[in-house]
Amino acid sequence: MIHNCSNRMCSHSRELPLHVALFPFMSHSHMMATIDIAKLFASRGSKVTLITTSSNSPLFYKSIYKSQEKGHRIALHIIEFPSSEIGLPEGCETLNFVKPPELKERFLKVIPLLEKPIDEFLQKHRPNVLVADTCFPWANNLAAKHGIPRLLFHGTCTFAICASLCINSFTPHKKVSSESESFVTPSLPGNIELSRNQLPSFMKLEDDETEIARVFRASADSDSKCYGVIVNSFYELEPAYSDFYRNVLGRKTWNMGPVSLCNGDSEVKANRGSRVSASDINLECLQWLDHKETHSVIYICFGSTTTFTNEQLKEVALGLEASGVEFIWVINKNKEDDDAGKEQWLPEGFENRTKEKGLILRNWAPQLLILDHKAVGAFVTHCGWNSVMEAVAAGVPMVTWPVGAEQFFNEKLVTQVLKIGVGVGVQKWVRWVGDSVKHEAIERAVRKVMVGEEATEMRIRAGGFAEKAREAVAEGGSSHSDLSSLIEELLSLNS
Repeated sequence: MIHNCSNRMCSHSRELPLHVALFPFMSHSHMMATIDIAKLFASRGSKVTLITTSSNSPLFYKSIYKSQEKGHRIALHIIEFPSSEIGLPEGCETLNFVKPPELKERFLKVIPLLEKPIDEFLQKHRPNVLVADTCFPWANNLAAKHGIPRLLFHGTCTFAICASLCINSFTPHKKVSSESESFVTPSLPGNIELSRNQLPSFMKLEDDETEIARVFRASADSDSKCYGVIVNSFYELEPAYSDFYRNVLGRKTWNMGPVSLCNGDSEVKANRGSRVSASDINLECLQWLDHKETHSVIYICFGSTTTFTNEQLKEVALGLEASGVEFIWVINKNKEDDDAGKEQWLPEGFENRTKEKGLILRNWAPQLLILDHKAVGAFVTHCGWNSVMEAVAAGVPMVTWPVGAEQFFNEKLVTQVLKIGVGVGVQKWVRWVGDSVKHEAIERAVRKVMVGEEATEMRIRAGGFAEKAREAVAEGGSSHSDLSSLIEELLSLNS
């Protein structure tokens, strides 16, 4: 951990704006959250540089232009993505666009190759702080080399970070007799039960030599040595875990979320996450929602990385149809993905039977605007943290369907701690492809979150957290104050 600034840092005048450099991992969710963090720093007068690669730059440009129009100082710095060195096609610079699992593993080999261009950037542009993704374990040493603090961005919640640290420290999963036997997570508040099946393979298998396991182990070591951690959450959402992280585990941390709330107007929300201009975005789904009753529609989206088999997608369709609930379903699939353009992932006649009750969108949707719409009553989600936070900010309860990464931890927070969601029944962590769920379970979960007294109670609780989220990011709120404190601390390092 860096406690003292170098002579170069101390030579800076306090009056100069803080220069914050941010480098997200090349995954859609990591990039979007980091861009929002950049906007928050810039809105407070900081000079901000976002570092990305050429093929990803359109996403960044589309996301920051409104902030630049307001006079906020946000710039892009483009580095080369060494596609040929890791055996990927040119332009394949985002994990979400890499489909075969073996190529996703290969994609992770880029991580050590990015240290040199970041080193060169720091030498030339001399920022005051480096905010680097948890996936870049070399960032600590690199920041120290240039005499600046490294702040880490996890991209998940405090609960998931704490659960992971407790399991790594106490290894309760080694004391159970089977993959399905549950254990209580030691030391973690809340009596949180998990099973070995729900843990990432790189946490429970010491001999896991996959690329993602190597990244996880290296990142876990560097996380404990960084200057501090930025979290996309707010204190009122998970107070016991924020206190535990800070006071028991002893980590310096600042809550800045929900960071998506920095996207105020409808045009910015519509454009967020898209690589095309706002004028080219199809917003017919919002017009469709305008004709629906309040809280009558369930929104289904599993993020941009999760993959399901055709058979599983059919089960989703059958479950939605059987529930009788109106829906918007975002599917990460094109018509040409199936032979001869036949959509083999849909039950025969499904679209005709549900044309009045359902809408299928392909590959992308204006998620913030959909979740904010009064017609949306719930969200079926893979429990990626960006999606969870966006649902929380909108006051929308969830059907949880975790797949990989830390998503089973996030599910526990939503269903057990916050009580604003119901699980679809998934029990097994998988790396890239979702676990199998039958349509009967999907129907039950959808109806439970949409219809009846329990659904109403969840919606009321979710609405309460949405109000607290807005208060947190408003002037004087907990997240607003955390950002103020962080900026003051970083400035003091340079005075």
